[in-house]
Amino acid sequence: MKTDRLSLIRQHLYSHGPASVQQLADATGASLATLRRDLAALEAEGVIDRSHGGARLAQGSSVEVSFDMRETEHIANKRMIADAAYRLIKPHSTIFLDSGTTILQLARRLRLDPMPIAVFTNGLAVAQELLTAPRIRVMLLGGQLRPDNASIVGPQAEAMLERLHFDQLFMGASAIADDGMICSVDVSEASLNGKMLARSRQKVLMADSSKFGAVATYAVAPIGTASVVICDAGLDPRWQQMLAQSGVDLLLATPSTEPDAGPRDESELA
Repeated sequence: MKTDRLSLIRQHLYSHGPASVQQLADATGASLATLRRDLAALEAEGVIDRSHGGARLAQGSSVEVSFDMRETEHIANKRMIADAAYRLIKPHSTIFLDSGTTILQLARRLRLDPMPIAVFTNGLAVAQELLTAPRIRVMLLGGQLRPDNASIVGPQAEAMLERLHFDQLFMGASAIADDGMICSVDVSEASLNGKMLARSRQKVLMADSSKFGAVATYAVAPIGTASVVICDAGLDPRWQQMLAQSGVDLLLATPSTEPDAGPRDESELA
């Protein structure tokens, strides 16, 4: 069916990056003529950008250019982690997405396959990514703009959080220190992250394996504060053991083979 092919195209471009028409035809099992019609439909929706002989996901946010270099680091792992996080989101829930580059990939995943949810965020790139996504209500915190991360921080943002509660928080990290402390490179981000954790029922930490054992200046909270940690399969067994001892559920993300499976429940946690 056409809807299934469109979903396969979106998922392939999300997971693998720009692709040729032939590669997309092979991935979907469609003829080249059918595939080109599908690409035209997705381009009209603003989901993809077409180039000569291929396509790529549309760049939904201009703000992300300011941290473009960080966004492209470990991009494959970040997308796998975001795909796993997407499957934890429940329709009709209220979630918070922080301003990190891994969380931006989750926003992109939501834009590809929207569901009826309310999203709060302090990330300008995240908000712009979801700006035109159907069925998603987006609320942006107010406060001081931190240009380095295209994020909103400060006392005003923290005061807003004091009046809110979230079903789920999806938060990134600059580093997870050897003592198990989640850390940030910015004191205002660290303070706001602490408030996010306090106001959320389920706390999902999304961090690729390069963040574990790294160093950043400002402590946010012990990793045991998280309900779930989503990481790639490159996570050292020592960290896997530490997370188990801390009572944190670990979900190791792997490449998706079910592009249109939709959100999953917590029973798939490793």
